[in-house]
Amino acid sequence: MHRIFALLIAMLCASPVVAQQQEESSGLARYEGGGFTERRFGGATELSLSLSQGVPWRLFTVDDPLRLVVDFREVDWEGATPGELDASARIGAVRVGGFRPGWSRMVADLAEPLSVDSASLTVPKDGGSAQLKVVLSPTDAASFAAKAGVPRDPGWDHLRPKARRPAPRAPGAPLVIVIDPGHGGIDPGAERAGVKEADLVLQFGRELRDVLLRSGNYDVRMTRNSDVFVSLEGRVAAAHDAGADVFISLHADALDGGGAKGAAVYTLAEDASDAASAALAERHDRDDLLSGIDLSGSDDRVAQVLLDLARQDNTPRSQALAKSIVAGIRNNDGKVHKDPLRQAAFSVLKSADIPSVLVELGFLSSQQDLMNLQDPAWRAGMAAGIRDGLAQWLIEDKALSRLRRQ
Repeated sequence: MHRIFALLIAMLCASPVVAQQQEESSGLARYEGGGFTERRFGGATELSLSLSQGVPWRLFTVDDPLRLVVDFREVDWEGATPGELDASARIGAVRVGGFRPGWSRMVADLAEPLSVDSASLTVPKDGGSAQLKVVLSPTDAASFAAKAGVPRDPGWDHLRPKARRPAPRAPGAPLVIVIDPGHGGIDPGAERAGVKEADLVLQFGRELRDVLLRSGNYDVRMTRNSDVFVSLEGRVAAAHDAGADVFISLHADALDGGGAKGAAVYTLAEDASDAASAALAERHDRDDLLSGIDLSGSDDRVAQVLLDLARQDNTPRSQALAKSIVAGIRNNDGKVHKDPLRQAAFSVLKSADIPSVLVELGFLSSQQDLMNLQDPAWRAGMAAGIRDGLAQWLIEDKALSRLRRQ
């Protein structure tokens, strides 16, 4: 399948003087203005961006849903506003942010199929701002689909993470707990009053890590420790790479209507416990997709049978972990949802052999929950509740270990 794909190294096109100036810079290009606009004549849509310096970049289109994706060697997007980035009726939401360490991504939802007529990055010889220009014109759905697709080239293949077998653990080594702060980078998660879910859960994740480390009983890892994007499958792969004994994903979503409040703990189930849970799980997967990740691919039949057998043993362990965490939160005077034990098909919980839970710390659609999440004392109590719940579950899980299928 032919793919629209460009990987252009701006420095290779620059004069030696310009290249030297770029080497002396911080290496981080800054967004200086621009976005999508409609050309007055010709019916085309144009993306015009001004960057403080030239950077390696590439672009491609993705079908279902229609998107234009532009990757850059890291760009500081501070000052970029939705109104400036998206001034075209043919462009839906535009998201920018970190995609992986050292790289940034722009994703533009397309309201209709658009083809890339031209794309270029110009770096002035005097070392001024670099100018990216992409010209898009209407096309039909079949032509768009034929040219769309995530490029596969050696420098980017590792974006699809694959879990590796962890190294053998020494006898008596502490249990490995993987904390997964949701969202990040190009995917900010829920937002309210200028506060991003990705920032809140990262802050809490670091505090929970420190609380667990102080207990002296755990080796704690994090799927991300900065504002970067990590795909759903990348989070699961990170847990397997670490040889995790427990996986805890952290979120603070928002629900339409604003009625939900208090913490809730989710375990995996294909049939969601309620409509709101189903909607949250679907949105999490869609956020991953809209960030430019290809989620296609499925297990073969033999692998699926083995996974199903593993989950028969693992699911009760995850459910028991969820109950213990809810009890721990309550015992530390934490506020929980009226129905705190919930189930849904969150992809991030699909490890077949690692007890996994997703903790909704609260809902940004609730003013009280939003205030709580920004209160250090409240966060300390919540972290203590999760710590106590985890400790109690470990005692019970060890007692039941002899009864499990070998």
